[in-house]
Amino acid sequence: MAGISSDHSCSRAPFVFFITLSKLFPTFVVELAKTNTMWKTVIFLLATLIGLPIAAYYYDTPPTTEQWDLIWSVGTTFFVLATLCFLVSSITKNYSQVDKLWSIAPIIYAWQLAYLTNWEQRMVLIAIVISIWGIRLTYNFSRRGAYQWKFWEGEEDYRWAILRAKPEFQAPWKWFLFNLFFISYYQMALVLLIVFPMIKAAGHSGLGMWDYILAGLVVFWVVIEFIADQQQYDFQTEKHRRINAGEPLGEYAHGFTRHGLWSISRHPNYASEQSVWITIYFFSVVATGSWFNWSAAGAILLVLLFLGSSNFSEEITAGKYPEYAAYKKKTGRYFPKFW
Repeated sequence: MAGISSDHSCSRAPFVFFITLSKLFPTFVVELAKTNTMWKTVIFLLATLIGLPIAAYYYDTPPTTEQWDLIWSVGTTFFVLATLCFLVSSITKNYSQVDKLWSIAPIIYAWQLAYLTNWEQRMVLIAIVISIWGIRLTYNFSRRGAYQWKFWEGEEDYRWAILRAKPEFQAPWKWFLFNLFFISYYQMALVLLIVFPMIKAAGHSGLGMWDYILAGLVVFWVVIEFIADQQQYDFQTEKHRRINAGEPLGEYAHGFTRHGLWSISRHPNYASEQSVWITIYFFSVVATGSWFNWSAAGAILLVLLFLGSSNFSEEITAGKYPEYAAYKKKTGRYFPKFW
């Protein structure tokens, strides 16, 4: 494999880090989690980030030496990106730095892995579909004002300001730790873990029919996500246009999107996003024949993250719009309700 170091002394460092961290997990943080719902959620997500990869590692055949080298290579890239996100967000007080890289970092990891594996066909195919996903999502984020020539500027996700205003984050040290461990390192680690199926699939046989089927499925989910995001964008754009123009809101008075895909799912974009990465996980299944392997950790953690994120978003929306409770009752979170 091109670019792989022959020195394996540090090849197990990522999992050694997770194991060490699990042993040194601060007691005071655990005690804090006992007293506050928000901190319980944060600690749960951090604990799964540590525990799930370890559990998956011991359940499945451990990574080979070559796979450890790949993990170490992309892990180094992760550390640089996560540290930059933390430093820039701490200095500028704009905490959407990870949001800006969410759709870009997987593309970097994917092509880095394709290069390191001498452009194996399956690796290149996965890198292509991840790039399609990333370019689409970057476009959607950019039209909301997320990217500026001064890269540290740009629109901040409104949910961070709401979260900062909560009583449990009023102490500066608490927000500092939340930004360090959750916003910067947890989220960037998750963005790394979701591409681990590429590492698991590395070095196996060439492309087959199922690889092309999976690639088509990824594109399908990207299209569904594009439609959902476009419907949301069109609704919010017209709603704010009418508000600014002083025109009657009409059907936009209820405040939130509930037409198109949003009439059968409260979060069709979230559902599609998760489906993209679950589908990408199955490239490792096709390559290895193992239905559950250590590279599943990223997809599982992503599902947990979106569960928490959708709960938080719905709490905000329900507080702003009284009609949301009825909509929530009759519409499924991700899938249509048939009962």
